[in-house]
Amino acid sequence: MISPIRITFALAGRLAPPSLRPWVAAAAREAEVISDGGRKLRFAVGCLCWAAREAAIARVRNSIEENTMPGLASGLTRRATGVACALAATGLGVVYMGSAGAPPGYPILNAAAAAFGLVGLAALGLAERRGHLAAGPFALALGLTILAVSLWGVEANGVRRWANLGGLVVQPSLVATPLMLALFTKARDGLSTLGLVIAAAAVAIQPDRGVAGPLAAALIALTVLRPGRRELTALAAAALAFAVTLIRPDASPAVPYVDGVLQTAFDAGWVAGTAVIAGSALLVVPAVLGRRTDPAATAFGVMWAGLLAAAALANHPTPLVGYGGSAVVGYLLSLIAFPGGAPAHARKGSAAPTQGGTPPDASALFAIRIRLGG
Repeated sequence: MISPIRITFALAGRLAPPSLRPWVAAAAREAEVISDGGRKLRFAVGCLCWAAREAAIARVRNSIEENTMPGLASGLTRRATGVACALAATGLGVVYMGSAGAPPGYPILNAAAAAFGLVGLAALGLAERRGHLAAGPFALALGLTILAVSLWGVEANGVRRWANLGGLVVQPSLVATPLMLALFTKARDGLSTLGLVIAAAAVAIQPDRGVAGPLAAALIALTVLRPGRRELTALAAAALAFAVTLIRPDASPAVPYVDGVLQTAFDAGWVAGTAVIAGSALLVVPAVLGRRTDPAATAFGVMWAGLLAAAALANHPTPLVGYGGSAVVGYLLSLIAFPGGAPAHARKGSAAPTQGGTPPDASALFAIRIRLGG
């Protein structure tokens, strides 16, 4: 089995700018002589965080040099910062799982989910930059997918919120709902609204108050900043869904390294506890860097803060720092909420700036596994 150390250095090599990849290779060779497993893992994660930071800096610098449109640099900074935060939080989750004695495959699958999320974000950004991102139809399709899972998905202890993809058990609501919220902030059309209404109904059927509550909170924030008929419609559906989940019983048991991570991390030592707290805090950094009146950034931040709160209060997956690839993929895909690079026609000479996406480099490897209670 491939070790998490090699996976971590492989991700660092993919992320680092070409001029710095020899340094990553040298660091990987240096790690081989470290005998202490915990120290070796911390060294590898530190290298991954450094590579993510350097990649973000390089992308912003190159974009500033190649583009002259106002506001582009700040947008790139936030999406690139979000990617760096996601990778750093995932890396800190690897530190936690290594310190807490999780099975070796857990960090590998989280790292693979991060690679898949990067590929997905790249694809979304490319579609947006070329004007092919049909946010409304895509959001509707995602909502119908969550509904299908709530009706015919994998059931455990009376709860039905998982899908089995060839042996990989994933929680589609954690992947799709944050992305749907991001698409809704962009589209604001009837189809994206309908998609959110369907998704809200689906999480009420499952039931999943860990997703319904954060979704309702994010839509409250969005409606306050940008009141409108469609925002109010989506909010009403999400609020009703959350009320239903509070009434319906949720007998989902705690799964080790997935649930209760925030409460028990320090039981595994100060290194594990600090990694979990720091990684959790990183999830809201992209929203904090945005303007206080930016609806998309605010909704993003409230959604992920709400998911963290749900994980702290009950048996719900702990995003990124706990085991489970669904939240890792969902977080990276939801970064489409932030502006990226310029559209192709703008780079060819159009004077009007338009928001788009610049795809990051990523590995195409993918494997995710999220909990099946019971």
